[in-house]
Amino acid sequence: MCGIVGMVGQGPINQDIYDSLLLLQHRGQDSTGIATAEGSGVFHIAKAKGQVREAFRTRDMRALLGEIGLGHVRYATKGTASNEEEAQPFYVNAPYGIVLVHNGNLTNTRELTEELFRKDRRHLNTSSDTELLVNVLAGELQAEIPGLELDAEQVFRAVARVHERVEGSYAAIALIAGHGLLAFRDPFGIRPLILGRRSNPDGHDEWVVASESLVLDNAGFEVVRDVAPGEAVFVALDGTLHARQCASDTTLAPCSFEYVYLARPDSVMNGISVYETRLRMGDRLADTIAKYTPQGTIDVVMPIPDSSRPAAMQVARKLGIEYREGFYKNRYVGRTFIMPGQAVRKKSVRQKLNAMPSEFKGKNVLLVDDSIVRGTTSKEIIQMARDAGALSVTFASAAPPVRFPHVYGINMPSRHELVAHGRTIPEIAEELGADYMVYQEIDDLKAAILEGSDITDLDMSCFDGRYVTGTVSDEYLAWVEGTQTS
Repeated sequence: MCGIVGMVGQGPINQDIYDSLLLLQHRGQDSTGIATAEGSGVFHIAKAKGQVREAFRTRDMRALLGEIGLGHVRYATKGTASNEEEAQPFYVNAPYGIVLVHNGNLTNTRELTEELFRKDRRHLNTSSDTELLVNVLAGELQAEIPGLELDAEQVFRAVARVHERVEGSYAAIALIAGHGLLAFRDPFGIRPLILGRRSNPDGHDEWVVASESLVLDNAGFEVVRDVAPGEAVFVALDGTLHARQCASDTTLAPCSFEYVYLARPDSVMNGISVYETRLRMGDRLADTIAKYTPQGTIDVVMPIPDSSRPAAMQVARKLGIEYREGFYKNRYVGRTFIMPGQAVRKKSVRQKLNAMPSEFKGKNVLLVDDSIVRGTTSKEIIQMARDAGALSVTFASAAPPVRFPHVYGINMPSRHELVAHGRTIPEIAEELGADYMVYQEIDDLKAAILEGSDITDLDMSCFDGRYVTGTVSDEYLAWVEGTQTS
């Protein structure tokens, strides 16, 4: 899970890209990068470990010249978070010169690595699947070019071949030196990508593609539409937009975890409001809490800030129980779920949250979180509530139990690190130290996300074990567990 943005403007684009990455910072905090291109095709690239505000200096921004560019914030799901060489964007010098950013996970990296060596004669310098993707794209573009010129039809044929070779989830944006900006989305639309347009004072169109709609809202772009599953969008240097469906068999099955946790609540993805989805999750969770929790065991409802707040408000409203804020959040600590390593996550919980004793003392507390993955954060929070004076702690998750690895771009490679794997709900409550434990039902989560939408399917693989691409085998899951760490 990363954040990506690409823009084609009529003036310097560096500040717009920077501002967009600030808005997408919640999607990744390991590293960040920006690439711009001048009309002559010269790329300017700056990337570094850490968050956006600490990564780019004034000298970096001044060097990012050009009217077309892209940017990335990284949350490592492949490769190594500490390896600065794996920060995006990735660059290849032929054909023309391509820089690419990618959100998602490729699931046939072993086969692609072999192909790139034996068939394409291409060298890989990292273990990043983004480097694989940019090399596959470059190879297919090279095969489509009979001479020096490149047109949109050739680009689309190359993307069609990328879809045939690559498996998994990928929303990608690429700059092709001297030609334009390309964006494409996997045939299942697992990872989000949205297209926007604005007119500059001279009446010329400027274009943006980004992971979340809040980027468009903030920069004055109107939403054109979501990039469709399997579709490619190519914006030439003069601002002309070309679009083509490049996959023969497509279906929209977006990642349910985007709506549960990853996306900001003020975004709209695939036509579905993230905020309204989380309110509906709260409504349905309240019914389940009422069904499984003894009456009179809850005095107050509290969210684990911030992403669970809409659900917690609806739980309190529907149950008729007082809603209070018992935890103060330090907003200068990153999101604990996406921090690398259990030790770092555990340490960060108490740095990030502080319990206020006046809200807990002598009360039976219902804590609502958006989800429970490893249980590290939840266990610490429950103990904090007890230390602050809570008489009892009921813990509710607005998402179902996470029992299976997520292989499409979220850092859950091993089922054995998931607190719900192999445990019943009472056993999870005992492991975490809660008096009662309540989870959202799978069907209720699906209904909360899809209500009012024409979409009929979701990737809910971490909850139900069904991998929508149909290419994830038990052997692959065993390989992921044996070779990757969170």
